[in-house]
Amino acid sequence: MKFTKMQGAGNDYVYVNCFEEKIDRPERAAVLISDRHFGIGSDGLVLICPSEKADVRMRMFNADGSEGVMCGNAVRCVGKYVYDHGMVRGNRVTVETLGGIKELELQIRDKKVDQVTVDMGIPKVISTQVPEPINIKGMDTEFVGISVGNPHAVYFREDIDSLDLERIGPYYENHSRFPDRVNSEFVQVVDRGHIRMRVWERGSGETWACGTGATASAVASILMGYTDDVVKVSLRGGELMIAWNRATGHGFMTGPAAEVFRGEIFLDG
Repeated sequence: MKFTKMQGAGNDYVYVNCFEEKIDRPERAAVLISDRHFGIGSDGLVLICPSEKADVRMRMFNADGSEGVMCGNAVRCVGKYVYDHGMVRGNRVTVETLGGIKELELQIRDKKVDQVTVDMGIPKVISTQVPEPINIKGMDTEFVGISVGNPHAVYFREDIDSLDLERIGPYYENHSRFPDRVNSEFVQVVDRGHIRMRVWERGSGETWACGTGATASAVASILMGYTDDVVKVSLRGGELMIAWNRATGHGFMTGPAAEVFRGEIFLDG
């Protein structure tokens, strides 16, 4: 099976062109491929498939094999892939996802996609109040729940660097408040135009970036009155710009998309 390794702000996936390749068991393939010691190494697997509703359809699978609803960093890379490989023309691309059809605007440099802006749709508040109190392993805290097609719980902290996410992340992800598990963002406000974020993604653990999580974190920061409506989000793998249009309710994410390498792998069974 031929593949392309790509990353957006350090959020790395293995991409397979399913116009040309076929994967019968993508859940199992995602686990094998994602292993950073015995596989290719990635946060998951992304399939670029034909669509009857958009230019292409994206299916994304987390490192544990579970299928995800949407990934903002992955969809940017899909936009780069289909343009750079001549599958679409022009700088606007539509991608069908389980979270709806996403509209992408491509920024071209030297005939290759460099940056991508994604209409992330309308983020929705899913917490019972802003903020909502919660007790995690005996610690009283609070979060802002935002859905960007997938669920996020945003926690504000004065210091995010000292957090031991490998230890505490599973408690947040699997809390009984979230029966389908949840993505957890830990956010430190720098100023009214800048936040820092670490993320524990359901099914993948800590990743270097999360586009839907950055969108959720920016909107939560705006709702809490901490920032203005355009926010730079600094993540372990880079920076994303999030703009929230109050008139339409839509959030827009702009960030990089890059190809790392191409290869071929044999999947036994």
